[in-house]
Amino acid sequence: MFFGAMMVFQLAAAQREKPVLVAAASDLKFALDSIIIVFSETNPVIIRPIYGSSGKLYEQISNQAPFHIFMSADVAYPKLLEEKALTSSAIYLYGLGRLVIWSRKIDTAPLGMTAFQQAGVKKIAIANPDHAPYGERAVEALTYYRMYDSLSSRLVLGENISQAAQFVSTGAADAGIIALSLALSPTMKRYQTSYFLIPEESHQPLLQGAVMTSHGGNSKGAASFMAFLKTETAIKILNYYGFNQPEG
Repeated sequence: MFFGAMMVFQLAAAQREKPVLVAAASDLKFALDSIIIVFSETNPVIIRPIYGSSGKLYEQISNQAPFHIFMSADVAYPKLLEEKALTSSAIYLYGLGRLVIWSRKIDTAPLGMTAFQQAGVKKIAIANPDHAPYGERAVEALTYYRMYDSLSSRLVLGENISQAAQFVSTGAADAGIIALSLALSPTMKRYQTSYFLIPEESHQPLLQGAVMTSHGGNSKGAASFMAFLKTETAIKILNYYGFNQPEG
């Protein structure tokens, strides 16, 4: 009995020594952290998220970075990995991201897109559009409203959407276009300011997808966590942070 218990303990310890590495878009910071906490309550597998811009994470995985799961803010990146035969599962569409205008200095909700024209708004933060889907969509939205040319010189680029949100929350930028999921986070809510939800017709959809990489193909822990992402529990957490479920 004693030796049997020891073997079970050693097996569990061995499993814990091999954490599942999840390359995750920065907009998932609070939602994914919450999902991992709930998952860990009933599962011994350690999930270790590494947050960054989807484009940079895609490049790392393409260069054989040992991530088991990739959760991208733009499903285009998992599809590119699929084309390169660097995936080991079907792509799961876990959410639809939204853009908001947020500021700790002014109430943007009643102002809408005119928030950027207010006297106190000089620097505007967005994610770098070269490799961050939220930054790319922010440029699309500003272009749609014919504001990009007049505002481009005032843009402050974050390495990812999380850094763009940090610029606004710390006052390094006066306002910004950030992810709804971050505006709904405890960090941003403490400022007790509202946000303006940018209409979806102004930019391409932020259809977000997750996939197991070829490196994660033999990981039971990765498969277990991917399955958990599809549960009602995980979906409710994603919904709480503003990720709507894609149709179909």
